[in-house]
Amino acid sequence: MGMNLGAMNKMMKRMQQVQQELQERTVEGSAGGGSVRVTVSGSLEVRSVEIDPAAIDPEDPAFLADLVAAAVNDGLRRAQAMMAEEMGKITGGLKLPGMP
Repeated sequence: MGMNLGAMNKMMKRMQQVQQELQERTVEGSAGGGSVRVTVSGSLEVRSVEIDPAAIDPEDPAFLADLVAAAVNDGLRRAQAMMAEEMGKITGGLKLPGMP
């Protein structure tokens, strides 16, 4: 790998800092043309869900459930991509176990 112990420790410390910073950053996922929006943190926590009242059809609750699931999945994918991008900056693209 060609990395000495000091450089490895420095990289690990920076990774921990970035992980803490990512907990505060958020991304938005959406579905149904934006009728359902979710905000997801860099620690993969759903922070908020917004639903346009027009998306609520009492005759078809399964449709709304599908929109919410799609928006959450979109938000999670975006948060994972954000994490991978930030970690890639530190590791130079080196894939480490347990890292996205």
